[in-house]
Amino acid sequence: MSSASTLRSCCALITFVSVFASLLPSLSTELPLRVTLTGKPGLYTQAQWKMDWPGCEFEGGVTPGRVELRPADLAAKMGPALRIHFAPGQIGPEEGGAGWRWPIGTHDAVELLYTVRFSPDFEFVKGGKLPGLCGGPENVSGGRRADGHNGFSARLMWRREARGEAYLYHKNQPEKYGQSFAFPKDFHFPVGVPVKVRLAVTMNRPEQKDGSVRVWITLPNEKEKMLVEQTHMEWRSSAKFGVDGLYFEAFHGGSDTTWAPKTPCWAEFSDIQVTAASR
Repeated sequence: MSSASTLRSCCALITFVSVFASLLPSLSTELPLRVTLTGKPGLYTQAQWKMDWPGCEFEGGVTPGRVELRPADLAAKMGPALRIHFAPGQIGPEEGGAGWRWPIGTHDAVELLYTVRFSPDFEFVKGGKLPGLCGGPENVSGGRRADGHNGFSARLMWRREARGEAYLYHKNQPEKYGQSFAFPKDFHFPVGVPVKVRLAVTMNRPEQKDGSVRVWITLPNEKEKMLVEQTHMEWRSSAKFGVDGLYFEAFHGGSDTTWAPKTPCWAEFSDIQVTAASR
């Protein structure tokens, strides 16, 4: 092969690697990471989802068409958003909402930030899941107990009367279905307006209860407030895993259809990013 041909081949390979790397930010260990929503407003296709959330091994809600891409709302100061449509009478990400796990590299301390807006007619019913962080070799949720080796998850939930909580699966959870840390009693999620969420998870040192989880919420025209702070968390028994996933979940439920909405409603998510946090 001539030197010119070799040079062209090398340049082509470098270009391919550069493009491939640009499409897979989630496989990098570098933070921050921002979810860039692509495509035209309307039905959020599986092709768009794969481009915006590379590396996910599963999804719920995208293929059935329950996810819609919405344009930026300048008046509400929200960027392009994913609107998740909740199916009446249904629960869970497979039938009644959406969900996937986006790999973000492995870290010891991470913050997840996003904006959520509930539809004006949103039905909170008994409760439902909101995005959070996770880590480990398994998807630790849905009654799969965390044991210190299989992983953890730290999501938010809405509850009856628009209340909120941090919903955690961790090594020392007292119940099969995770552990809840409620927001203050005077807190209620508003509807029809953007709410900013900041969730921080710090991993514990093996065999030490020095991990943490913190949740801050910013309501419109108000200052950010810390609503949950737990500084004695034991997420893991060894350093074989850390925070490695953005656990995007939005659905009603719950174990049965008594958690399900009776009429169509939605929630929008925008300005989603993951940043490094300090211990």
